Amino acid sequence: MDALTLEGVSKRYGDFQAVRDLSFSVRKGAICGFLGPNGAGKTSTIRMILGLQPATAGSITILGAPDGRMVRDRIGFLPEERGLYKKMTPVDAIAFFGSLKGVPTGEGRRRAKEMLEAQGLGASRNKKMKELSKGMAQKVQLIASVVHRPEFVILDEPFSGLDPVNQQGLETVIRDLAAGGATVLFSTHVMQHAERLCDQVVLIARGRKAFDGTVSEARATSRRFLELEGSIAAEQAGALPGVAGVETVSEHDGVRVLKAALKPGAPGQEALKAAFVGGLDVRRFELKEPTLHDAFIDLTGDHPDQDQSVARNEVASEAAR
Repeated sequence: MDALTLEGVSKRYGDFQAVRDLSFSVRKGAICGFLGPNGAGKTSTIRMILGLQPATAGSITILGAPDGRMVRDRIGFLPEERGLYKKMTPVDAIAFFGSLKGVPTGEGRRRAKEMLEAQGLGASRNKKMKELSKGMAQKVQLIASVVHRPEFVILDEPFSGLDPVNQQGLETVIRDLAAGGATVLFSTHVMQHAERLCDQVVLIARGRKAFDGTVSEARATSRRFLELEGSIAAEQAGALPGVAGVETVSEHDGVRVLKAALKPGAPGQEALKAAFVGGLDVRRFELKEPTLHDAFIDLTGDHPDQDQSVARNEVASEAAR
């Protein structure tokens, strides 16, 4: 029932190890978020899945084949590096890319018009690509990548550069693809998208897998926080039952806000009750559940938007290759 399986996959570019002993699988029909900071090895892994570059070690099976090139007409791919012919119209561009996947030109044009209309681009279907906004052009490229109705869709940083409205529209497209039976794997370093969309998340950092499971399971690995506002000393908050320690203290106009980490499994109510019984000046309180972003930092020690130097090293190593 798995559409994709990686077993012990590694990728080296000269002296640079981009991916290290990576193993995970994605079941058919699932939406899987492939998450990590820029330069973590996501794009290298996607290229190996597609068969665009060989793995240094390990094996990959996609749609039952040992090489993505053997089933490329059943795969849709939106690369991180966008590129459409500027003088083509959206209909012509989509039909052209469909023809490369075996869709007859006439059928490709029919599907293009239908899909453009569904994405609110019907009025722009005969404009030149260079006349479209970035968000509109990205929608066209996404349609071009799935016009052949693939069984497996791979999207590399699909939300990059899009405004919030177009990001929301893209999330709808991804849900529709999965609802239609396709398996979707998308890479991103923006945790909020994965939190809303994914059946499964695979977290990768420095080329290694840090986590593989559901969003809820990932959140469960992180800590809950109690945010207290008032005239409270850090040592007072840190002494409350169930509190592991105060992580941050901020102050504005004489009002102090403390962010206290709770011990695993500790209910926040006990700490609040003790605060009130002890007469602490608590004016506002909030129990904050961990987000996928919090879990990522705890699991990997990285921030999803870490420095770009690793990413540049990966690109430079591949170029030198």
